[in-house]
Amino acid sequence: MMTLRRSLLAACGLVLSVAIGTAQADEDKALTHARQLLKKVILVDGHNDLPWAIRTDKKAPGDVAAYDLNGTVSGHTDLKRLEKGGVGAQFWSVYIPGEIGTGYARTQLEQIDIARRVIERYPKFQFATTVEDVRAAHRQGRVASLLGMEGGHAIENSLGALRAYYDLGVRYMTLTHNVNLDWADSAAKPPQHGGLTPFGEEVVLEMNKLGMLVDLAHVSDDTMDDALRVSKAPVIFSHSSARAICDVPRNVPDSILKRLPENGGVVMVTFVAGFIDPAVAKIQVPAMAEVGRRAQGKSVEEAEKIAEEVMGKLKLPKTSIAKVADHIEHIRKVAGVKHIGLGGDYDGNSDWPVGLEDVSSYPLLFAELIRRGWSDEDLTLLAGENVLRALAKAEEVSRQLNKN
Repeated sequence: MMTLRRSLLAACGLVLSVAIGTAQADEDKALTHARQLLKKVILVDGHNDLPWAIRTDKKAPGDVAAYDLNGTVSGHTDLKRLEKGGVGAQFWSVYIPGEIGTGYARTQLEQIDIARRVIERYPKFQFATTVEDVRAAHRQGRVASLLGMEGGHAIENSLGALRAYYDLGVRYMTLTHNVNLDWADSAAKPPQHGGLTPFGEEVVLEMNKLGMLVDLAHVSDDTMDDALRVSKAPVIFSHSSARAICDVPRNVPDSILKRLPENGGVVMVTFVAGFIDPAVAKIQVPAMAEVGRRAQGKSVEEAEKIAEEVMGKLKLPKTSIAKVADHIEHIRKVAGVKHIGLGGDYDGNSDWPVGLEDVSSYPLLFAELIRRGWSDEDLTLLAGENVLRALAKAEEVSRQLNKN
């Protein structure tokens, strides 16, 4: 009897071992597939706050040389991890906080300066301002490096300043960050204007004329609505996710997603845990709002200390890569596969799904989608072709508008 029992147990163990081995083999196969794909396609990430991480680095604030990307830095981004992640093009965010209230133009120029010096310092990077630049950099095995400006407060109500930023290389501007402007409402504050003012509409049209992408991450629903009505070129959301999956104001409602096919726009899904998982958002989003309130009118240094104090106390539940994939699939279902991209928001936050902790992680997300049945064609669109199409269309609209 004991012999029979042992035989049955051994047989069950063998079946379990085979099942586990098969699952691991399938997982390894998907990850290998993902890595091979990302060597061929152009992975464009919509938002990385490395320039701000350099500016606020505790060891050597603002020192581009000291923040050595050849090594392993304290943040989420360095050269080895970019290569491991298969990143082919990056919009470097030249973010400045709207809460400081003064000195916007100076701070914005300093951030553009940091980003440009980083790009110039490393041969792996290639400064890019057009779709052709991006494709040329990829052919040479380099990371195409574009600039994205996070918050229209930096133009200080001046179209001339907007044009100057474009001349310095900025290729998208997020209309607002976490404060309302004189001409546009943010998602983070009670509305003042009901969307865009007439001057806000002028800003959008001037961006169209320049060929600068209109970025609707962080803006209110009414601002989204107005920008879609006014813009003659595709809009983007450089780092936003689906509100139907995680109900926070920063995410995109289905009513807006349904309008993207007509506009040609792209939602670049962010990985920030508080915008992905409702359980995390319940704790993290109110804390972010508290930081915004307390940082109002403070210096950059004071605002950073407030953020560290508030966010450092949080006890957040873990979330997963699967949650990010859920957002991607929801947007595909509502808007279509031609209207999805990726905007991790690395070096701009501290809490991530398990497995997506830094820029090396993209293959793991692609492996998850491969296991869900995504084709190489659809993954190629997600990786970067959708946002490159949107930028190419913005360039075309600019040429047409400047003929008049």
